Amino acid sequence: MSRVAVAPTRWAALRRRAADRLTVAVFRAGWRLLCRVPEPLAYRGFDLVADLTVRRGGADVARMRANYARVRPDADSAALDALVRAGVRSYMRYWCEAFRLPARTPDQVVAGVRAVGAEPVRAVLDTGRPVVCFLGHMGNWDSAGAWACRELAPVLTVAERLEPEELFTEFVGFRERLGMTILPLTGEGDVFGRLVRRTARGGCVVPLLADRDLTQHGVEVDFAGRRARMAPGPAALALAVGAPLVPVSMHYEPWPGGPGGHRLVVTFHEAVPVPPPGPAIRSRERIAAMTQACADTLGAAIAEHTADWHMMQRVFVEDLSPVPPVSPAQPAGAPARSGSRGA
Repeated sequence: MSRVAVAPTRWAALRRRAADRLTVAVFRAGWRLLCRVPEPLAYRGFDLVADLTVRRGGADVARMRANYARVRPDADSAALDALVRAGVRSYMRYWCEAFRLPARTPDQVVAGVRAVGAEPVRAVLDTGRPVVCFLGHMGNWDSAGAWACRELAPVLTVAERLEPEELFTEFVGFRERLGMTILPLTGEGDVFGRLVRRTARGGCVVPLLADRDLTQHGVEVDFAGRRARMAPGPAALALAVGAPLVPVSMHYEPWPGGPGGHRLVVTFHEAVPVPPPGPAIRSRERIAAMTQACADTLGAAIAEHTADWHMMQRVFVEDLSPVPPVSPAQPAGAPARSGSRGA
């Protein structure tokens, strides 16, 4: 009887290990081989994968459609179909760019991004102070991070620890080669304390993905007309170190000279107001107010550029039961996609 009980467990473990090895091998091959594929062919191939994914459907596509329906209540069924097709294409464009990014020259990285509203951020950085950025899962935060390392200041961010560990190591190495400093979200003690100490040194940009709460203890906000939970980390960090909190949105625009005929637009919105301290307002309330201000800005940007919001997880309160497992292909607190999500 014990043999009957143990065998399925062993087979499951073997299948898991085989799947983990295959996943790591696929990502390694993507980074090492896709750079050598002619650019038009690479992007057409990922468009084809996107269209096949939409036709096949599945839980991820259904979740993207449901999220889009929340932020675009004006869209009918046909409009949602078009948004989802464009959204999956945008998501696959992210992956194509991420695999090809290590082979791009610094000039190509800079040319592939158009920054809007970066001047106030540069002015703060010029004084030696840090800037904390509140990001959503929009556009390509790997490209944005690589651009920021060259055009703004060193980038410090947090990455969700992935399974298998080899995949997490690959993603950390990928982002560090782009110039970023990565702190693991778990497994190395108090990540928030480490983040505060590193940020307080100044002269850095700290982008954190925060439009999805990973802890189930996030701040509940109004987001695109619905209740949602977002990560409190960016606001808490900004208050702790006295840094401005800047919402950042990203979308693609057609551009003949860009990779795949597109260019990433990174918009730095106005820093959110900081509620004054005092006995009448607690720290948690200040964090909530600042997070709500970021949610307002991000919600407006997502309503305008819905297809560039690559959200295939539950974010709205009405959808949060049960809470789904975290996808291994998404980031948690970095401007980069896989391996990080909001501190």
